[in-house]
Amino acid sequence: MSDISGLESRITAALDRIRRGIEAQGHGGGDDAALQAALAEERSANAELEERVRVLKERQDTQVTSLTTRVEAQKTQLQALDTELQRLRASNAQMREMNAKLRQAVTEGLAPELVDAAVAAEIEALQAQRAADAAEVTAILAELKPLVEENSHAAG
Repeated sequence: MSDISGLESRITAALDRIRRGIEAQGHGGGDDAALQAALAEERSANAELEERVRVLKERQDTQVTSLTTRVEAQKTQLQALDTELQRLRASNAQMREMNAKLRQAVTEGLAPELVDAAVAAEIEALQAQRAADAAEVTAILAELKPLVEENSHAAG
């Protein structure tokens, strides 16, 4: 942003010099060729500065777009991770409940359907844990990929 401000002040100064030159031309009328050359030089400098400002703005817009895209991707990944973690929490709560029922059943007399339900709850908990781990690994890899690409571009 300081580059843009500096360029803007240079453009303003160039335009002021042009204005003073035109005013002087209207009053003096003697050095038309010198004034025309100065005017052409200032116009050239002005065009160059405007081009530099345009390039800086494009670069800034590109970076903002890139960052916005990355933020959206990370937001999506975090939502997926949160969904998997919620599923894991629910599954673990169900497993604790089933284990408590199983312990109670063992003390009162074993019921085969409770054993089956407890094993099914444990399997669900393990699957939920695996899905949460996979979502976390995906999020980490997505963060590392741009860094690896930046390093490979910088090295190459």
